Amino acid sequence: MTIDATPLLWPPTFAGAIFDFDGTIADTGSLWHEVDKTFLGLRGISPVPEDYSRMLTILGFEAGARYTIDTFGLKETVEDVCNEWTRMSRALYRTTIHLRPGAEDYIRALKARGIPTALATTNEPEVLEDMELVDVPGLFDVRVYGGQLGTTKDKPDIYLSAAERLGVAPQECIVFEDIAPGLRAAREVGFITCAVRSYDPAQLLDDVRDAGELYLEHWRNITLD
Repeated sequence: MTIDATPLLWPPTFAGAIFDFDGTIADTGSLWHEVDKTFLGLRGISPVPEDYSRMLTILGFEAGARYTIDTFGLKETVEDVCNEWTRMSRALYRTTIHLRPGAEDYIRALKARGIPTALATTNEPEVLEDMELVDVPGLFDVRVYGGQLGTTKDKPDIYLSAAERLGVAPQECIVFEDIAPGLRAAREVGFITCAVRSYDPAQLLDDVRDAGELYLEHWRNITLD
């Protein structure tokens, strides 16, 4: 049975914390649905298949580009697709994306307690480290990007790399995620896992809740006594 995470997150009983970005600590679902709609629409593909966006959250840019090319028979290269996605999303992220209420307060409270923090995402550094409203380098001691590792979220590599760079064993480290494949991959190698509700209509919430040991409805007021 999944347990309500809120009473267990403060004071922290873990030695390190790993955070996904999109959906987990930032409301970016509607932005990516618009990117998908525009990208495929320019190629005469409409509507966007129901499971397409969910698949891309697992795969990230490079693997997602291969999946898109194969699925729709596109003539572009992987590099072409990745570059277009980066241009589109970077422009939108730069001035419009902010963290969900309470998320930054919680991350900074962990850091003040001496708990190291990591970002583990399939997004791209060119997108996330160019934002004006979110200080990604200042929030996270370690930043791991799936594309740089050549891995996807249905494998534990991204979380293991983050924990190793933090100097924390998986069993002493919590992973916050909003997708079931990522939670299952992290849980299978010993991480403490916390499923986070993203409030994106595309999120398969029952699957996500089942995949995590803990469940978090929102980030507000976690550190209040």
